[in-house]
Amino acid sequence: MKQKQHHELHRGLEERHIALMSLGAAIGVGLFLGSSSAIKLAGPAILLAYALAGAGMFIIMRALGEMAIQNPVAGSFSRYARDYLGPIAGYLTGWNYWFLWVVTCMAEITAVGVYMQFWFPNTDQWVWALAALVIMAAVNLIAVKAYGELEFWFALIKIVTIILMIIVGLGMIIFGIGNGGVATGISNLWSHGGFLPNGINGVLMSMQMVLFAFLGIEMIGVTAGEVKNPEKSLARAIDSVFWRILLFYVGALFVILSIYPWDEIGTKGSPFVMTFDKLGIPYAAGIINFVVLTAALSSCNSGIFSTGRMLFNLAQQGEAPQKFKNISRSGVPNIAILASAGALLIGVTLNYIVPEKVFQWVTSIGTFGAIWTWAIILLAQIRYRKSLSVEQVQNLKYKMPLFPFSSYVTLAFLISVVGLMAYFPDTRIALIVGPAWYLILIIFYFAKGLHKRKITKQAKEEENHKQSVKPSYQR
Repeated sequence: MKQKQHHELHRGLEERHIALMSLGAAIGVGLFLGSSSAIKLAGPAILLAYALAGAGMFIIMRALGEMAIQNPVAGSFSRYARDYLGPIAGYLTGWNYWFLWVVTCMAEITAVGVYMQFWFPNTDQWVWALAALVIMAAVNLIAVKAYGELEFWFALIKIVTIILMIIVGLGMIIFGIGNGGVATGISNLWSHGGFLPNGINGVLMSMQMVLFAFLGIEMIGVTAGEVKNPEKSLARAIDSVFWRILLFYVGALFVILSIYPWDEIGTKGSPFVMTFDKLGIPYAAGIINFVVLTAALSSCNSGIFSTGRMLFNLAQQGEAPQKFKNISRSGVPNIAILASAGALLIGVTLNYIVPEKVFQWVTSIGTFGAIWTWAIILLAQIRYRKSLSVEQVQNLKYKMPLFPFSSYVTLAFLISVVGLMAYFPDTRIALIVGPAWYLILIIFYFAKGLHKRKITKQAKEEENHKQSVKPSYQR
């Protein structure tokens, strides 16, 4: 029993944790704050952008689910990239995912500092950023169940807020509740310059911010090594992703864009605050500030969880310092979590020096890293499916729909978004920082001889696996 505690992650996540975590991963600061800047670019047509990106996310999650349910392991898509695309693909994907979450978490802990100044305007921003980092790291160090429990309640707060806003918003649209009994209708969707006020170009420009909103949805796969019943829990969570996105993103924004002219949104604060305020709900700004605060903490919580598991998996493969393989008595990779939290201290420091423009850069870099991850998931699934016999394909517990057409179309969509990021100056920085990071990783990979060591280690693991399954064949 003691051996297991120090070498294996603890499967402490229950089905309710996974269900709410997958919801929470799809609802973050990208919806509460990022939607305002996306609306400015696309107008009411932002609904099309979220629906299109949501369809792409559904295919990506089905591809991940097909592999994760057959082989639920810590590291998830990093391991699948290694198995089906080669050692260097797994190495790059693992370190890329660690990097993108560190960058994203820097933005989130900074956001916590900003939100807390709503109540404590005389306190320095960096104090709250540091407090958020320390608390979230401590939660992740206790036990995976503590992480799951906190994420459960964070997600619940966000979900209840959005559902409440949709219900009361529809009451205003249809019955005039909160608007003196005068139904607002949905004419605002086309009355201010049309449904596409900035043309298709505006929709294309918004795609980077729209995809950033979905960053973290693939984290369901990272939990695969710590889920009590992977087949049932993961399948149920993934199946409902698309419908949740339609409800929470498209549904919420449909209500907001129907109540307010699109060109007023973002000029008077959060669209969620505006809606609750118009309904006459007291302390609307304070309530929504609390909700966005939990959204930022939720994302930071998820980021520390993900980065810790990726470092743990990279250490298992011999591609990160071996001390990151250490497992605490409570079954969490404690050294890997502390290392990730340590890297996030840079984000606390940047609260002194980062100008506002950098938030756009951070989201762009995060999106570029996410696109790499999503593309790798699709490529690994394509190779995985091709490695199976006809009989094995028929026996798959969870299949990708419309394979291979759906995989290739979604890949093309992701590549087109990278092209758009190169086209627009504000997001172009991501195509400098991202490839530069990969180049550093590749140089390190070959300079340290990891490509040679990996072959030896993989051969050894395969031999050990053969030995471990031999008795079952004899029986």
